Amino acid sequence: MQHNKSHTLSEATKTLENYCAYQERCHYEVVQKLRQMRMIPQAIDEIVAHLIQENYLNEERFAKSYARGKFNIKKWGKERIVRELKLRQISVFNIKRALTEIDESDYLNTLDELAKKKLEQIREPNIHKKKRKLADYLLYRGWESHLVYEKLTELIGDKAF
Repeated sequence: MQHNKSHTLSEATKTLENYCAYQERCHYEVVQKLRQMRMIPQAIDEIVAHLIQENYLNEERFAKSYARGKFNIKKWGKERIVRELKLRQISVFNIKRALTEIDESDYLNTLDELAKKKLEQIREPNIHKKKRKLADYLLYRGWESHLVYEKLTELIGDKAF
C-alpha cells in the first residue's frame, strides 16, 4: 500500500534535486515524478524552474548523455535513439544536437561489429531466413534501413533481396 504523503515545496524540491543529481533527467521525467508526488501544477512549475536555474535540469545535456549512453552501451542506432528521445518530449533541436555526439566512423564500425557478431549467432541454414533474422535484429535496435541492407549485402550477398 502506497502512502499518500503530501510534500512541502522545500521537501519536494530537495527530493527532485537528489533525483536529478543521481543521473541526467529530462523535463518530462521530472514532471511525471512530481505528479506522482501529488504536487499541484504551480508547485511543479516552480520546482522545474528552480531545477533549471540551478542547472540540475538541462534538456540538451540530458539528450546528449542519453544518445551517447544508448549508443555506447546498448549499441542502439540513431532511429531508436531519436524515437526514445521523442517519447521523452525532447525538442527536435536538442535531438539533432544529441546525435552530433555520435562519431560517424564509430557508428559504422559499431554496426559492422554488431552485424558480424549476430550473424555468427544465427543458426539458420536458409539464407533468406538468416538474412531476415539479421535485418530484423538490426532494425529493431534502430539502425537505418539503408545501412542495414548495405551491411546485409556486404556480409551475405544480395541473393535474398
